[in-house]
Amino acid sequence: QVQLVESGGGLVQAGGSLRLSCAASGRSSSLYAMGWFRQAPGKEREFVTSISWSGSSTAYADSVKGRFTISRDNAKNTVYLQMNSLKPTDTAVYYCAARWVVHSTSAAKYPFWGQGPQVTVSS
Repeated sequence: QVQLVESGGGLVQAGGSLRLSCAASGRSSSLYAMGWFRQAPGKEREFVTSISWSGSSTAYADSVKGRFTISRDNAKNTVYLQMNSLKPTDTAVYYCAARWVVHSTSAAKYPFWGQGPQVTVSS
């Protein structure tokens, strides 16, 4: 079992930046691949980015490439999502998710989820 606690959401103007954090706790939590997903009102949950347990492999949705960066610090059991050049279309609840070792772009493959902080980007 892995427990995930996110922080860092909030309100920001278009063009601004935010950094989300996801702290993992539990047995062997540093060996879990991590993903970030988001869900806007009235829309399905969508993949944003993911990272392997070692940090050597990452994946990004086309909509965030070049603007968002995922990273992790296994000494702190924490994954970060740095979001730059934010757009109103980035407004959503952002969820951190974990699965064993190999990351995936599919939400269905992640058994562990955080509570999801709100990110609101105003125009």
